[in-house]
Amino acid sequence: MMKYNRPVIKLNQPDDRSKFKELPSPSGKYPYHLSLKDVLATPPAENRCVFLMVGDTGGLGRPEARRGIIELMAGQAVEGGFLYHLGDLVYHHGEAEQYAEQFFRPFDEFKGPVFAIAGNHDSDVNPFALMPYNSLDGFRAVFCDSIPRPVAFSDNSRRKSMIQPNIYWTLDTPLATFIGLHTNVPKYGVVTPEQQDWFEHELLNAPINKMLILCMHHAPYSADTNHGSSLRMINLINDVFENTKVRPDVVFSGHVHNYQRFTRRYEDGENLPFIIAGAGGFEELHSIAQTDDSRFAALETDNVHLEAFIDNQHGFLKITIERNDDHLNLNGDYYTAEGSANPADTFNITKPI
Repeated sequence: MMKYNRPVIKLNQPDDRSKFKELPSPSGKYPYHLSLKDVLATPPAENRCVFLMVGDTGGLGRPEARRGIIELMAGQAVEGGFLYHLGDLVYHHGEAEQYAEQFFRPFDEFKGPVFAIAGNHDSDVNPFALMPYNSLDGFRAVFCDSIPRPVAFSDNSRRKSMIQPNIYWTLDTPLATFIGLHTNVPKYGVVTPEQQDWFEHELLNAPINKMLILCMHHAPYSADTNHGSSLRMINLINDVFENTKVRPDVVFSGHVHNYQRFTRRYEDGENLPFIIAGAGGFEELHSIAQTDDSRFAALETDNVHLEAFIDNQHGFLKITIERNDDHLNLNGDYYTAEGSANPADTFNITKPI
């Protein structure tokens, strides 16, 4: 059977926007920026940056899958590097008491800083919890603190709280600007008008001499059998890109438990990569839909094509950005848990400066 080579729409989707959760107050000041130099023990390099990306590492079903991915990431980490997590660290309802088992103890193997955007499971609330809590209470304590300090529910981990200034926020580094959106709990995501205004502000004010990287948990484009594409996220980015006349250089997402690399070709000739890296360890992997599956229809608009996918193994991304004389070069390598020392997929983005 043939698999789709473009994004799909899952038919007869339920509307679960009622699951939307209000966001906690910011821990920092608008416009919610954090500089990498304020987190690293030594100043970041000016001409080369190496970092890892992964999503959906949480879950209790197969902890060995998460452990294997983290061990591989630890082996690929470099001094001055970091991990940017694409959400869903703790399943299924973001409980604080699950962070020790699903985040702190497993990630002790990874010595560098961990930044994150929250996934839908990190943001959800267990209605049967013995101790009531608010959406993102656990995530905020771990990632959005005012100062680094031990986390009370970390089981005495050496990893201290991160100082991200808000649930949606921007990471400033010498070679790249990372805009991190919060796409909330519903299956296909929700972004408030207030956050959209901030998103547009960040695009308009992003430095033009750095890579501009957009990170969002819910993937706009996908060909998988569990979610498919999110029309709400597609409409969001279409509106924002049209309003600002600014596009990022690449878009990274999680939520879907596999690896997919899409290219969207715009009418002005620009190619924009949309990359899903959500196979970080959760036990269930999501396969690519087959063309004869009546539950799905191809997304015919937007001129988006699936360039590569891996839907049967866990994995993670290693990204290297280098500054040369008149351009920036971003090289992406995707490594799988059961693969060789060589990446299973590679891609390259060049930006004149």
